[in-house]
Amino acid sequence: MYCICREHAELAVDKFVDEYEDAPDLINLQTTVFTAWEPPEKCDWCDNPAEILVI
Repeated sequence: MYCICREHAELAVDKFVDEYEDAPDLINLQTTVFTAWEPPEKCDWCDNPAEILVI
């Protein structure tokens, strides 16, 4: 699972596919509300705001 900015979306998808040999689901963190989990504010790979959850 990765919380990433739009700039790192392609890299995160590639890494996910390499690791799990399956296509990930991409969830827009700007429009999705979670009841039991608070997403991080920053991208896992830089200091930009996290916008996409790759699972």
